[in-house]
Amino acid sequence: MIKKQEVIPSMIKNQRLVQERRQQIVEGAVRLFIEKGFHKTTTREIARECGLSIGTMYEYIQSKEDVLYLVCHYIHSLLLEKLHSISSHHLTAKEMLASSLTQYFQIMDELRPYVVLIYQETKSLPSEQMKLVLAREEEITLFFEQMLVRGIEDGSFQIPPSSVRLTAHNIVVLGQMWAFRHWALRKMYTLKEYTEKQVSLLMIEIQGVRR
Repeated sequence: MIKKQEVIPSMIKNQRLVQERRQQIVEGAVRLFIEKGFHKTTTREIARECGLSIGTMYEYIQSKEDVLYLVCHYIHSLLLEKLHSISSHHLTAKEMLASSLTQYFQIMDELRPYVVLIYQETKSLPSEQMKLVLAREEEITLFFEQMLVRGIEDGSFQIPPSSVRLTAHNIVVLGQMWAFRHWALRKMYTLKEYTEKQVSLLMIEIQGVRR
């Protein structure tokens, strides 16, 4: 797994302090990015918002793009941590997938402004950081892809192997939909209702007749 420190150099050697300060910077920056947009927010404003001097902040980052990358990394890391924390003991592939989807939709709901922000602003990242962010996206997709393969192997799911990767991408988009189209979906469903509906529809598809 890629560590933030390997991507963004820091003048501080105490890694625990680096983690704490970067989290502080992320929390301050994201409020400004959501309110003003990435391009209209200055590094001086970020420093003031997170309670650091501009000089101190530059001990932990090198640019505003670094802050955006840290926001992306934070969201992906939190999501993957929650997904991987689900115990698979005594769970069938079907039960595991349903549990994972519930967790996935929950974190999409909790981090809606963050999720919308990174998909609007990721294009502003340098190419190296962009590749790393997209790699983390692939890691999330791979999590669901592996779960679908497990279901095929134990007979829970009836989908051809050639459709596994596309189905995994579809699952990821279902969670993103709750963030991107929340303005419309919230008029029809609570998060619980949306989750139950999407899980039900997905199960019909992947347990149905082979295409």
